[in-house]
Amino acid sequence: MKKKEKEIFFRARDLESTGLTRGKLQGLIRRGEAKHVARGIYRWADAEPGEHYTLAAAIKAIPNGVVCLLSALRLHEIGTQEPHQVWIAIDRKSRLPKASGLPIRVVRFSKKCMTYGIETMEVEGSPMKITGPARTVVDCFRYRNKIGMDIALEALKGSLQQKKSSRDEILRTAEACRVISIIKPYIQAIS
Repeated sequence: MKKKEKEIFFRARDLESTGLTRGKLQGLIRRGEAKHVARGIYRWADAEPGEHYTLAAAIKAIPNGVVCLLSALRLHEIGTQEPHQVWIAIDRKSRLPKASGLPIRVVRFSKKCMTYGIETMEVEGSPMKITGPARTVVDCFRYRNKIGMDIALEALKGSLQQKKSSRDEILRTAEACRVISIIKPYIQAIS
């Protein structure tokens, strides 16, 4: 039985690339080779869950999503936040995904914001799109009413102190995301 080398999680449709049919999935589960994780998401039984297990499962459940806000802060190691949910952005016109069984918090981004300042990172063997450090800081200010102004300020200070992003990079990103008037006074006060 051949499976992908690194990927821990899979969907039934992913089995075709391994040479298996979807009909064999129940047999894999019965034999203990695979485990059901959440609606439509499975993992190989011999794969060791790591630190970002839930995050990787959530991205597999919402493949067009972008990891953002508190989850992105955690992955970039900015600030002290330990999110209890996986924060994922989807296009504002997309249908709300059904990812029952996973602690996911969905926010909506415009079409431009779904591509600006987005990086690709591999976590738990799965590639995922994530907001870059400057973009994550800017999003914290955009969504300050959802996450809190204290977290946005901590993200800004942490990003600048750790040199994860520069002052100019944050300002360019803030301008592109239309929050320059909100974030500029805080950057000037810190500098």
